[in-house]
Amino acid sequence: MLGKIYHRFDLLLLLILSFLGLLMFIITSFSLPLNYEYFLFRKPIIGLAFGLLSILGTMAAILPKECSKVFYCKKNIAQEKPISSNNASFIFGLRIVHGHHPSCENFSSHEFRIKDKSFCAGCTGLLIGALLSLLGAIIYFSTDLFIPNFFIIIGLLGVALGLILPLLDLKQTVLRLFINAFFIFGVFLMLIGVDSLVQSISIDLFLILLSIFWLFTRISFSKWNHLRICYECGNKCGLKAA
Repeated sequence: MLGKIYHRFDLLLLLILSFLGLLMFIITSFSLPLNYEYFLFRKPIIGLAFGLLSILGTMAAILPKECSKVFYCKKNIAQEKPISSNNASFIFGLRIVHGHHPSCENFSSHEFRIKDKSFCAGCTGLLIGALLSLLGAIIYFSTDLFIPNFFIIIGLLGVALGLILPLLDLKQTVLRLFINAFFIFGVFLMLIGVDSLVQSISIDLFLILLSIFWLFTRISFSKWNHLRICYECGNKCGLKAA
């Protein structure tokens, strides 16, 4: 798979920088002295910042717009129905788009169905991860819980899996959903782990900024992967990059 993206040095650079940032964060976190800086309002500020980030991530997943909008079938464009009723629902008058992949066997593992509705496994996973992280942030940043250091390592694993997911040819929809949820929740585990370890507002903010870059990298690779699947497909159904 890596050999197929040799012509996309921008994506390779994003991936390299993402893992360098991950490595830098780990080295910095475990090399600093415990409680090396004191800031009275550290937890409220970090809790609010991460909470807002989780809320924005949740809204991005459920607002009436396609997550990872990359392509449409020409047939659908001609019919002016790029998003079918199976891929969207109305909640309190708001149109929620929860499925955006083509009806193609090559994307069968990217979506799952509940009754007559189709749901994007990736977006659903990100939504679940964001909601769990928001709930966890409310609990952690409003209490005096102590988090063991190994939470950082577990979170690191979730972030690493999320970053390389588009490079993996996963056929299991449930696993795809789980990895996306673990990706977002992994950031939360790293945040509360390092906050409990060094209690540094600068390190916390650094991680939050890194998480935004990681998500950008993840989305960029996901879009590329969707296009790659279409261009390498032999069915020639007329999918077109938007």
